[in-house]
Parts: sequence; structure tokens; C-alpha cells
Amino acid sequence: MLRWLPFLLVATAATAAPAPPSPPLERIGTPSVNGARLPFSDAVRVGDVLFLSGAIGLGADGKLPAGIDAQARQTMDNIAAVLAKSGLGWGDVAKCTVMLDEIADWPAFNKVYASYFPTAEFPARSAFGADGLALGALVEVECIARAPAAK
Repeated sequence: MLRWLPFLLVATAATAAPAPPSPPLERIGTPSVNGARLPFSDAVRVGDVLFLSGAIGLGADGKLPAGIDAQARQTMDNIAAVLAKSGLGWGDVAKCTVMLDEIADWPAFNKVYASYFPTAEFPARSAFGADGLALGALVEVECIARAPAAK
């Protein structure tokens, strides 16, 4: 409760409601490169939201394919695999952030990216050029998805 006293606003603790409990964090996936565990999770679920770590186009062999088209496709496939681990798909993605080693690759990346959303219902997205992505990748993509517990 707030009460005015001459030249003073006083708050009393009697009316403070207890804070609701924080939703638990669920860590999903343990990424590694050439057998070495990386210091992050593939994704973290907080309540009804799934935060996906940035993904690059590493194949199962631990190597990056040549060219933006191949790396973009492998990156999107890697994201799809993380979504699937949580019972989600591309329709659950609300926001993506795209980092391109060469911003000139934006049109080529867009062509691949759009093919993963066949109904043309795209999430919100940001894209920017970045100088020096992990492991020399040409593209990195991170996403945020809705992840309702009932899914």
C-alpha cells in the first residue's frame, strides 16, 4: 500500500504479493565439434519459449560444406533437428537472427531460407553481416520458438 505523508511517499510491505515461481530451465542437446563438448546447449526452454543457440552448417562429419547454398541448407537442417528434439517444427518459430560472413550472400541465403517455410508464413527476422563466424562458417542462424508444454 502506498500512502502520502507530508512530502514523503511511503510504501508498506503488507500489500506486497509474493512473486510467482520462475519457470524451470530445460537444457536441450550437447553440441560438440570433433568430439569436444562446446560450452553451450543446442537450446534452452523457459516456460513456453524455446531459445535456440546459433547454428552453423556443420555436417555429421564435423565439416562445413563449400559455398553459401550448401552451408545455408545444412544450417537450416541443423535447426530443424533441434526443433524436432523438442517436438516442434518451423511453424513454431517466431524469430530468427541471421549472421552472414558476407552480406552480399543475403539473396542466396534468402532463397534457401524461404524454402523451409513452404506456406510463406515467415517468422520475424533480422540479418546482418558479421566479420568472422565460428569455425569459418559463412552463415549462422539463431531462433526463438513457441514451445507450449502441451505439444
